[in-house]
Amino acid sequence: MNTATLLLGQVNARPDAAALIATGGEHDVILTFEQLDDRSGRLAEFLHERGLRCGQTALILVPMSIELYVVLVALFRLGVVAMFLDPSAGTAHIEACCALRPPDAFIGTIKAHLLRFVSPALRRIPIKLSVGGLPVPFAIGWAQFRPTPRTPIAPADENTPALLTFTSGSTGQPKATVRTHGLLAAQHRSLAASLHLQPGEVDLTTLPIFALANLASGVTSVIPTGDLRRPGAVKIPPIRAQIRRLKPTRAAASPAFFERLLEDGEPFPSLRQIYTGGAPVFPELLDNLTTATELGSEIVAVYGSTEAEPIAHIARSEMSEDDIAAMGSGKGLLAGQPVPDISLRILPDAFGTPLGPFTHTDFDHRCLSADQPGEVVVSGDHVLPGYLDGQGDAETKFRVGDAVWHRTGDSGYLDATGRLWLLGRCGARIEDDRGILYPFAAECAARRDPTVRRVAVVSHKNRRLLLVEGRNINTDALKTALHWAMLDEVRVWDALPVDKRHNAKIDYPALHRRLDRAG
Repeated sequence: MNTATLLLGQVNARPDAAALIATGGEHDVILTFEQLDDRSGRLAEFLHERGLRCGQTALILVPMSIELYVVLVALFRLGVVAMFLDPSAGTAHIEACCALRPPDAFIGTIKAHLLRFVSPALRRIPIKLSVGGLPVPFAIGWAQFRPTPRTPIAPADENTPALLTFTSGSTGQPKATVRTHGLLAAQHRSLAASLHLQPGEVDLTTLPIFALANLASGVTSVIPTGDLRRPGAVKIPPIRAQIRRLKPTRAAASPAFFERLLEDGEPFPSLRQIYTGGAPVFPELLDNLTTATELGSEIVAVYGSTEAEPIAHIARSEMSEDDIAAMGSGKGLLAGQPVPDISLRILPDAFGTPLGPFTHTDFDHRCLSADQPGEVVVSGDHVLPGYLDGQGDAETKFRVGDAVWHRTGDSGYLDATGRLWLLGRCGARIEDDRGILYPFAAECAARRDPTVRRVAVVSHKNRRLLLVEGRNINTDALKTALHWAMLDEVRVWDALPVDKRHNAKIDYPALHRRLDRAG
């Protein structure tokens, strides 16, 4: 089934219901399911008339907005692969991505089209469409988009490519993740069940894939006002005004977004369900969100990755006092039960070494039993089976019989009840003459100190360092509390480096570069 058919499945059932809401200036802009069908259909025909065809690729540089989803649905209708890359990664990244999959069309904002001045690859793209009111040289303007007959939805099977995104490979070269129409449908089924999506709900969300699941489920997505590329630095008042005015019943966003909103100390009276993921979700955030919502609201941490979303989840109400104590004493971060649609196992950590193929018997013998740490590996219909042209497959995929398994690169273990506990990235674990120290073992425990805002544990020049960000931190007390980690030093930094996408994951390579510069 074409993903467009899935996304537009609510048109007949609820044509006048809001599909997407965004705020422009002082006014809310509402797009109904019927309007999404109409506008995407006409845009698809508009692009078809200008030469875009089924099986081709269109690069999209449009922020999360109503226009983004109109463009996405239009491309799905045409059978065109929607391609995304991170322009903030620099010109070399843009050139490398476009070399891996040369786009046939470029759809972007006026600001995005300015990149053509520095990118030969963008200039070579034959079809260019600008999203915005002002004209852009050598590009078709959004304003030229006129009513035309709607194009029919192109046929697609489960193996037809739909979405192409890029991540950084271990060598620094980008690798492309290709989501097919079949994988997107499987991902929707898993997200809809895990997030308990119900038609008629209103969801404040910063997560683009979650908004797609909302569309297919008849849930209204409210797009927060602000620069969502930096969720940890959004302006609070406009979003608070949206919440008061539109009264969303649920919210889904990165931990950094919620941490930012909580800074003003105001409650979330309308929210009954909050889902947060995309980066490690520590219990302190779940506690703060519980305090900010009405009694009985569900606060859920979701664990997943680009290649497999979702993998596991757990509500704060499902965590016992013993669980909280375990997280504070070096047991890692509780991620919860794996979702029903996924198979999850723990293998001995062989980071950087290709694995397999295995017979089912060999694989079963290799899998670790309860409470034994290793690498988290997953398989399922919504798990990415491979990368474009196989680049990156050798170190991240392996076969068990006919099934493809994905290596998450995360350390963890399953407890006696089958719940997943995370220990951090395999490549970030410390192994020295004192034994093995996993990042989340120390970091999760250190976060129980209320003066600690952010923390990272690293080995530098054979010394175990705990780097902390916060105010009025008692480093001696912290080192004593984590005596079992055998730390050499606790250092206070003004700011620890974090990832650009979610503003929440520790950027360990950047952290090590800073330590090297300091000597």
